Amino acid sequence: MGRLLLLLLVIVAVVLLWKAFAPQSLGGAPRPQQPRAIKGPDDDEEFLWQLEKEQFKKRRAEEERKKREED
Repeated sequence: MGRLLLLLLVIVAVVLLWKAFAPQSLGGAPRPQQPRAIKGPDDDEEFLWQLEKEQFKKRRAEEERKKREED
């Protein structure tokens, strides 16, 4: 009797775990989609890369201007 009860509890636990964590296409509960985290400009790699490129271009232009003035 105890083994039957234990087997029943194991089956119930497996079914509950399957319902909770199974992929949605296989019958699991639908999971809410998390919206993308809003990034500030200081967290956006593309924005920071663009800033760095602009600063490099400005430094390069300033160096070229100084070279022309010296000549």
